[in-house]
Amino acid sequence: MSNLAGPAPTPSKARIFFRRLITTVILWTVILTSLFSGHPLLSNGVFLAIMVVLAVAGLAEFYDLAGSSKLFCFKWCGLTGGVLLMVGTFMNVTGHLGLNNSPARVNDFETGFLILFVLGLCVRQFVSKSCITGMSAIGTTLLGLMYVPWLLNFIQKINFFPGVDGKYYVLYFILVTKFSDMGAYLVGSLIGRHKMIPRISPGKTWEGFGGAIVVSTLASVLFAHFLGDKMAGMTLLHAIILGVVLSSTAVIGDLIESLFKRQSGVKDSGHFFPGIGGILDLLDSLLFNAPIMYLYLRHVLTNA
Repeated sequence: MSNLAGPAPTPSKARIFFRRLITTVILWTVILTSLFSGHPLLSNGVFLAIMVVLAVAGLAEFYDLAGSSKLFCFKWCGLTGGVLLMVGTFMNVTGHLGLNNSPARVNDFETGFLILFVLGLCVRQFVSKSCITGMSAIGTTLLGLMYVPWLLNFIQKINFFPGVDGKYYVLYFILVTKFSDMGAYLVGSLIGRHKMIPRISPGKTWEGFGGAIVVSTLASVLFAHFLGDKMAGMTLLHAIILGVVLSSTAVIGDLIESLFKRQSGVKDSGHFFPGIGGILDLLDSLLFNAPIMYLYLRHVLTNA
């Protein structure tokens, strides 16, 4: 009799979901614990370190997905740019550059950085051995930088938003987003019948989408009820609006990553967490919600 074991059984959807949920809770608990520690060196240092690790790991996964899709890119240029963008924004929002850390100033820095990054990619293409993949390489590299580090960077801009205690907004939008994921899975698993976009994500249903909105909005209202006094401008109406908006964009963010994986022919974005997936599998719904939260905070809640 052979002693060779057969292939490991594929984990159930429920087990994968709860693994991802637990991993996400642990990851963001570490980040939020550092933010609420009360020690600036610890909170800022740990926060920046984790943000950079997430940005670099997620961006590397994106470029690997692009490679699986036969799309050429300047991977190391993109990774270097991602680190510089994250650190540069941190230096701006914390006032280490001696500049006024207003939202407009920070946005000007990022705009200038992206312009220089594109010019740098063009120069990099000039010394490339092939001209055939020029547009593909520049476009893919830039898309990766904007999809992961640039979108993730909005968490920094929320956390250090002037005039408010930004860490409560970070905690708020992460919880609302993850409750959206939970509501979509639970309701979709129980009563999901009508597929949303099966060619991209066969498991997503309109019933699950409705569950995401209801559960996320309920979480938003409860958070605003108990901690709304810590968040400038937050009211019941804003909590309802944000609950609906953030739950919807969370599903869109998940679908966008599914689209990238579908084109690349892979099930998970990476293998950073064995049996669960990659960094992008944990960040997908947060990436688009971070700028939504930032824009709402800036232009509606505070009008800064």
